[in-house]
Amino acid sequence: MIDTLSFVTVYPEVILLAMACVIALFDLAVKDSGRTPTYVLTLFTLAVVAWLQADAASAGHTVYAFDSMVVSDPMGNWLKCFAALALMVTLVYGRAYAATRDMLRGGELFTLSLFALLGMFVMISGNNFLVIYMGIELLTLSSYAMVALRRDHVVATEAAMKYFVLGALASGFLLYGMSMLYGATGSLNMQEVLKAISSGQVQHQVLVFGLVFIVAGLAFKFGVVPFHMWIPDVYQGAPTVVTLMVGGAPKLAAFAVMIRLLVEGMLPLALDWQQMLTVLAVGSLAIGNLAAIAQTNLKRMLAFSTISHMGFVLIGMLAGVVNGDAQGAGNGYSSSMFYVVSYVLTTLASFGIILLLSRDGFESEEIADLAGLNQRSPLYAGVMALCMFSLAGIPPMVGFYAKLAVLQALVAPGDAWHISLAVFAVLMSLIGAFYYLRVVKVMYFDAPKITDKLAAPMDVRAVLSLNGALLLAIGLLPGGLMALCNGAIAQMLAH
Repeated sequence: MIDTLSFVTVYPEVILLAMACVIALFDLAVKDSGRTPTYVLTLFTLAVVAWLQADAASAGHTVYAFDSMVVSDPMGNWLKCFAALALMVTLVYGRAYAATRDMLRGGELFTLSLFALLGMFVMISGNNFLVIYMGIELLTLSSYAMVALRRDHVVATEAAMKYFVLGALASGFLLYGMSMLYGATGSLNMQEVLKAISSGQVQHQVLVFGLVFIVAGLAFKFGVVPFHMWIPDVYQGAPTVVTLMVGGAPKLAAFAVMIRLLVEGMLPLALDWQQMLTVLAVGSLAIGNLAAIAQTNLKRMLAFSTISHMGFVLIGMLAGVVNGDAQGAGNGYSSSMFYVVSYVLTTLASFGIILLLSRDGFESEEIADLAGLNQRSPLYAGVMALCMFSLAGIPPMVGFYAKLAVLQALVAPGDAWHISLAVFAVLMSLIGAFYYLRVVKVMYFDAPKITDKLAAPMDVRAVLSLNGALLLAIGLLPGGLMALCNGAIAQMLAH
């Protein structure tokens, strides 16, 4: 029986669902071609939901509801808060872009983005295999539709088809792995699965077989090698505002699902899944950075760079359990959480500049399109330079501290294998610095193709400036965000 506490636990999700339906109906009466009333109502909804999640996270309680199928804890609540804020920023940056490309004929962009966020919330809160799977499906189905939102655009439709086919394959992997674990342990609940695995009575081969499929499904959601080939095609082919929706907030949800499944559900199998993640991380760092060098398309370059950054996130997961000792788990997982949050923050600003440079009938996608940006607008060139420095891991940007935190967690046990992995990651980052600094060189030293000054709406200018300032501010004073991540992960491990 569902008690009232269950609904109290998920009331931000209930509000989000109700408002998504209200906005879909409200939009039918909107005559404004720019969909201003729908846009304002959507931002208001996201702000309220983000505030509710931050409030719940600050309370610091861990509550299980709906027969332990859903969990509300500080880690999940903070990630949901950041996801809602990331979607808000995405819509601020992308509204003008969407309007000039006939993507606002209806309010589908706003309602689909809200349903995608609801999917992320369900993924993050899931304490049961099927709940997590439902969340993933809601997010991915909304994402497929958004990628194909420009109905008359051949490249976007092709990207949506690739995303759909490969996404269906990944969902099948994940579901098959979950069914294997259900067959082995007799439960879909994380705590019950953990108990069954810890008892040692379940056949190890069956568990590992199921684990392989689950890790493969998660690897696709993260876009790590060898499940990465959808990332460059979807990033390049999708409308840029949708690229940011796919490449921003969902990374936070993917991180939460990885923690829920691998740590909360299968920590006794850490030796097995860490070996798998090592292969994925090494491949992602190598292929992501090396392939990015050859790209001339900025969105495609950022897609390959995403693959390498997700490799760094996986490295933090490797630091959790060393030789059966889980002493470094809090340090390792919190550094991964910090990395994901700082990566999403940087991605928002870098794609915000690309969206700003895109004009009616012109996609600013090539690196050469940034030529002489400093002469056209020193502010936006500065923000983009901060993004590139942060992604490259140059101090004092937030990206430098994120990389440092992950590497410190990795070398803390003093194990020779972990130290060699850290050295490899640093070498790959040095290679990565080349293609980021190339963008800075083009902006500051190449002659501009267009000499007119770059103008932006007031809301875009304010949010972009704040976004760029945060990259520097959190890099200089990372203690607050790091403490938040540490506290959230510590509480998750304690339950």
